[in-house]
Amino acid sequence: MSNSIDSSVSSADFLCSAPQIPRINMARHSRHSPHTRISSARSSRTEQIKQALTQSFLVEIIPSSLMSSCFEASAMSDLIPGLPEEVARECLIRVGFDQLPAVRRISRQWKEEVESPDYGRLRRAEGLARPVVAMVQAQPEHVEPGPAQKHASASAANGGSANNYRMVLLDPVEGRWAPLPVLPGTTGSLPLFCQVAAVDGAQGRKRLVVVGGWDPESWAPTDSVYVYDFLTGAWRRGAPMPGPRRSFFATAAVRGVVYVAGGHDEEKNALRSALAYDPDADAWAALPDMAEERDEPRGLCVGGRFLVVGGYPTQAQGRFAGSAEAFDPATAAWATVQESLLEDGTCPRTCCVAPGAERMYMLRDGNLVARDAGASAGWRTVASVPEDARTASTVSAIPGGRVVVIGSGCHGGDQTVYMLRDEAGKAASWARAPAPPEFSGHVQAACLLEI
Repeated sequence: MSNSIDSSVSSADFLCSAPQIPRINMARHSRHSPHTRISSARSSRTEQIKQALTQSFLVEIIPSSLMSSCFEASAMSDLIPGLPEEVARECLIRVGFDQLPAVRRISRQWKEEVESPDYGRLRRAEGLARPVVAMVQAQPEHVEPGPAQKHASASAANGGSANNYRMVLLDPVEGRWAPLPVLPGTTGSLPLFCQVAAVDGAQGRKRLVVVGGWDPESWAPTDSVYVYDFLTGAWRRGAPMPGPRRSFFATAAVRGVVYVAGGHDEEKNALRSALAYDPDADAWAALPDMAEERDEPRGLCVGGRFLVVGGYPTQAQGRFAGSAEAFDPATAAWATVQESLLEDGTCPRTCCVAPGAERMYMLRDGNLVARDAGASAGWRTVASVPEDARTASTVSAIPGGRVVVIGSGCHGGDQTVYMLRDEAGKAASWARAPAPPEFSGHVQAACLLEI
């Protein structure tokens, strides 16, 4: 099996798939034109171009007539021939995340630009960074043709079922959906019941790490690790997870490291053991054991620590404890068990944490509830969840006090997406987000990242 799969997005796809907006008149603004020679008027014209670009979420980077010159990287002195460097950079920072692999292949200069640490900082400074929910989602068996079909077709061509699991990205603010390329292998499906975490690696490189789960054909627990790199647009195999092949464990990323704890082994024994995976080094390290066995816990990143919520011991199958344990990477030790974070008997599957804060959310008795750090009052009700999203739900908190809930009205039903804003002193209300039929499958795991 190959360790890497090249993205199916070509540079031609990239140039042709950008939304059709008014093209910059390259002749008018050419550096060979008297209108764009260095002069006192250049700064004002540049500012006008920048303002025009700022009004667009995505720009057509370069006309096809200049395509060949872009590939002549060694001879090209400008990022985009005929444009001032700062204007060209304004274009590049507006490229969609799904087009970054194609951008890297246009020229050496473009590759260096998008891989630079300054690239992400510029996107954030311009307000172009987007919260994205990465979901392990079932591929519906019968859907109308759409943007996900080429990946579904690739999976079927490899012998996979149309109803396998794949990685899907959702920008809940813009309502954009995008499938990632299928995995290497015979089925192309992600493992059943796998866990996913998003990490920032060296130079802020965004990656998704998929850990464990069950083989989609044999249903046997697997120690597999897959890493998706947003810059290369490809999956690679990671070092296998050591120790017993565990299922239904807690996972979360903290400061570029993926942590795993609890779950159960192949004999259904609940586990106390924990591990850490460094995607940059592609290496695992054993951690001290937790104080308690925890099968089916929930993993969260809270205040720079790996928080393992709930779960149950071997002798109490399905009877969830309300306690939690936190591992601090700075001290390499677990803190004292925190009792009664949840009510005993509560499944922690829908627990999530608001980015940049320690406010937790979860679903309970058909309601979205929240708990602030150190709040003596405990959990408070935010809003009742719409009935068509209460079953098999996934909850993600995104910046701006917004919460995304993905679920269905019944087991096996199509998934619906709702979002609300939780602001003090204001009534919370839900807004339904569109979900195309090809993205209506069951979501078994999810994580939040900023691109």
